[in-house]
Amino acid sequence: MELTDSGESLAVVHDGVELCRYVYRPPEPAIESPRPYFYPVRTLNGDEVAIYRPHDHVWHKGISWSLPHVAGQNFWGGPTFVRDRGYVQLDNNGSVVHRSLAVEGTTVTQGLQWLTADGSPWFEEERHLQLSTVDGAWSLTFATAMRNVSGNELRIGSPTTEGRPNAGYGGLMWRGPRSFTQGEVITPDATGGDELMGTRAPWLAFRGRHDGTGRTSTLVFVDAPTNPGHPVEWFVRTTPFACVCPAPFFSAEVPVAPEETLTRTYSVVIADGAPAPEKLASMFT
Repeated sequence: MELTDSGESLAVVHDGVELCRYVYRPPEPAIESPRPYFYPVRTLNGDEVAIYRPHDHVWHKGISWSLPHVAGQNFWGGPTFVRDRGYVQLDNNGSVVHRSLAVEGTTVTQGLQWLTADGSPWFEEERHLQLSTVDGAWSLTFATAMRNVSGNELRIGSPTTEGRPNAGYGGLMWRGPRSFTQGEVITPDATGGDELMGTRAPWLAFRGRHDGTGRTSTLVFVDAPTNPGHPVEWFVRTTPFACVCPAPFFSAEVPVAPEETLTRTYSVVIADGAPAPEKLASMFT
């Protein structure tokens, strides 16, 4: 793998295929809660497995660490779910701002600052990315350490903690391509679709097919055993669109005290075809 820094993004190339681009200086408007994201995302064979700014939710971008409910601030993008009111566009869209970057081989260390809509710093984040090829696929390991510098307790939740059932999204969110709609969801104990929303499992896989070629790709998302609350609850949909999010704030708010550091680590394995997901997951559990 080769990583090339443009000053705004990192391109990850392997055997002539751009596997992903990590956009760390996002150009999107404030209403979309600008934050770093991975897009495009491709398999080793070059098949695209993510989407960017879909018309239904333009704030969805490939793979990104996104939090919709942080003590009244929205670091997800778009409207905020408000109890007894539904989704309302508020003046609360924060941003995650790049501060520093170090690249050593296929390891990336980044410093970021989380700013509220009025520019107040709430978190100082250190983010680590590790990229590698694994057993005919490739993997991204994402680790974050977010220190609360706001001076106040900050509670991180989801639309579900605000009163909307089965809407516990918030965390490392993946939005799949349109052709992955009605794809297959696999966990250690079940295979199915939207009925697996809210499942607790150490890993979850999503398998879909591509328009044009009809080829299949499989993504395996792994919750690190060291994460608090492991195994995590999963936010997953196959309709009306494909998405997966290990959701540590799904059903209960997580308080972060002043100067406390919240940490989470996840791995994503991106594979051509339909390999056994448990074998890919086992490398990270």
